[in-house]
Amino acid sequence: MKVGLKWIVSFSIICLVAVGGLFWSPATDLPDTGEFLTEDKIVGADVAWILAAAGLVLLMTPGLSFFYGGMVGKKNVISTMLQSFIALGVISIVWVVVGFSLSFGDSIGFTIDGEHYGIIGNPFSYPFFSGVGVLPHKAMASTIPFILFALFQMKFAVITPALITGSFAERVRFISYLLFMILFSLFIYTPLCHMVWYPDGLLNKYFGVKDFAGGTVVHMSAGFAALAGAMVIGNRKRPHHEPSNIPFVLLGTGMLWFGWFGFNAGSALSANATAATAFGTTTIASASAMLTWIFFDRINCRSVSAMGACIGAVVGLVAITPGCGFVSIPESIFIGFIASIVSNLMVNWKALKKVDDTLDVFACHGVGGIMGMILTAIFAHGENASLLHGGIEVFAHHMMALLLVSAFAFFGSLFLYKITDRLITLRVSEESESRGLDLSQHEESLY
Repeated sequence: MKVGLKWIVSFSIICLVAVGGLFWSPATDLPDTGEFLTEDKIVGADVAWILAAAGLVLLMTPGLSFFYGGMVGKKNVISTMLQSFIALGVISIVWVVVGFSLSFGDSIGFTIDGEHYGIIGNPFSYPFFSGVGVLPHKAMASTIPFILFALFQMKFAVITPALITGSFAERVRFISYLLFMILFSLFIYTPLCHMVWYPDGLLNKYFGVKDFAGGTVVHMSAGFAALAGAMVIGNRKRPHHEPSNIPFVLLGTGMLWFGWFGFNAGSALSANATAATAFGTTTIASASAMLTWIFFDRINCRSVSAMGACIGAVVGLVAITPGCGFVSIPESIFIGFIASIVSNLMVNWKALKKVDDTLDVFACHGVGGIMGMILTAIFAHGENASLLHGGIEVFAHHMMALLLVSAFAFFGSLFLYKITDRLITLRVSEESESRGLDLSQHEESLY
């Protein structure tokens, strides 16, 4: 087999990163900058919970690979699953080298009337996790080691590009996807992460965006990137196929649901009442959305299906993510209900079906994230916290932020796809697509 230049370059990069890691000082060698608390401020219960939550979130990516893998045709199961699974390797390294710095490093942005608003983090704040040690950080993780916060956040960065893969499944070149994944993480995910979750971030500090666990940062960004990807890569030659393995979809849904407790409740960054609330709203919204999806399918003369139940459950999980720590359990029933109906309508909307989003990533994750952001701005508890609690201005700011995030994620991703396609063609040949990506890209077969 002939080895192309792109693979030699890829191997050279990981060689440079591996050797380069030897030349960075560990956190304990760096001077105290006043950002950190003393070790006695660490709360053991919080550490135990976030360690468990980080493990749960990691489990979501293999869960996603089963969820997506069972939905595609039998010639593309392994390739689709690998596209999710490989993110655990690629994004973990990117996160350590520069991703965490761009997401949570010192703000680079602009100042208005003496107030600083961050757009992205300084890439030299924590390169190779330098300065990311065992002491708690005053502003971001005051009761757990900073390194635990960084690793917990890494799992969010991992699953976000993996979510996108369902939109261009069965026709994307693997090496091209790896390049796009890195570009998306650096230029779309990290700025959104910084603007929403960093204390001085623009969307956080100026717009007051409430995103408890990633509805905006993760699901909206992935959903709009998925829509852009499906448009750029184009429709499949044979777009209709039977799902290869429904039990895979059920297994993946179970793993996602289980892992989502770490995703949402872990975002409290503490073993406290807010984490318990998020835990409850997460599972109830998903239950509501699952039932709503199958009943809505039936009254529209479609069968009650395992696939529909699974998609509905995941839509509920997506929709509750931004507001899980801000709303009550009764409200989470409504959030799951209304988000499920809207996503179901979008999945079956004929105009959207003209774009071959293979696994309806935009209709489920993108629209689910949008609904979650809107409903959080309506229902979030607290004085002047949302539309129903006196926060008309907060609601208006959320709607403005929704438009900004949508445009940034869609057009930014569109540009990155074009760049990727210029460097390495995104789409496989017609022969490779017909043969199936499992064999043509990986020389492996499920059967």
